Amino acid sequence: MESSVNQHQQNLSAIIHLSTFSKYFIPFGNFILPLVLWSSNKKDSAFVDANGKNAINFQISLLLYSIALGIISVPLFFHFSMDIFNVFDLAEHNTHEFKIDNWRDVRGNFLLILVILLFSLGLFLLDIFSTVMATIKANKGEVYNYRFAINFIK
Repeated sequence: MESSVNQHQQNLSAIIHLSTFSKYFIPFGNFILPLVLWSSNKKDSAFVDANGKNAINFQISLLLYSIALGIISVPLFFHFSMDIFNVFDLAEHNTHEFKIDNWRDVRGNFLLILVILLFSLGLFLLDIFSTVMATIKANKGEVYNYRFAINFIK
């Protein structure tokens, strides 16, 4: 790491971290914008290089965690909907009934869905909090190491 980090490098590193929020406006913007900024400036500064790698590694990690959560939640959602709406009876009789009796059998499913929703909320809050902290640290001239980030780019 360079002994002195100038204001331009601090600002650029902060912008790299903040650019991950572009995913809310541009599909895959959390990968594209930081990658473009990082790759065009990584040779000029070790500080920008380290911050860019950390930001991209964290976004890839969040993507993997979200995919894993989706893989777990999709089958649970289908199982849950079959229990409540009694899909097989609907297909056989075409009555479109909603049976209240089925609610007694789905208490465990509600707990699983609640846990999945809490994990999703946790991932969202982790993303917001960590990105803001990384931006603040980068603006102060420090490299922020994201928690729960897997180092794909070393």
